Order: sequence, then C-alpha cells, then structure tokens
Amino acid sequence: MRAVFGLVGLVVVLAIVGLLAKKQLSATRAPVPALQTAPGAAPASAPPATVREQSQQVQQQVKQQMEGLMQQARPMPEDAAK
Repeated sequence: MRAVFGLVGLVVVLAIVGLLAKKQLSATRAPVPALQTAPGAAPASAPPATVREQSQQVQQQVKQQMEGLMQQARPMPEDAAK
C-alpha cells in the first residue's frame, strides 16, 4: 500500500513539474520585439529586413555604446588621494 502511494505521489509531482516546464517554454517562445533605437539617435528609415542586417545593427549599437563608455572619465576612489 505504501508503494502505491509512493508511485501516485511521484506521478503527481512529475505532472506538476511537466506543467511548469510547459508554461516556462511557452513564455520563452513569445515574439521578440523589434530593435529599438537609442534615445537621441537618428531613427532608421525602415526596420532591418534580414537577420544579417539586424545582426549588423546590433553590432553597430554595441560598438557605439562601448566607444561612448571608453570616452568617459574613470571615477577615482576617495581613499586613493591620501
């Protein structure tokens, strides 16, 4: 009798885990929003049509952001001046 309850409990737990996994997978399959332009950047005339164009656009945005960050002065810690 204990074995039957153990098996029933195991099946219930597996069903719950399966439902949760299905719910998570369906949430990750949501459509990806279109790429957004950075504030202050000139808006693109048309959204990229191919994956290659989107990839190049993302690479360009990352490059611009990194160049902007590299131009900023690095803050000095307070105790380094002593």
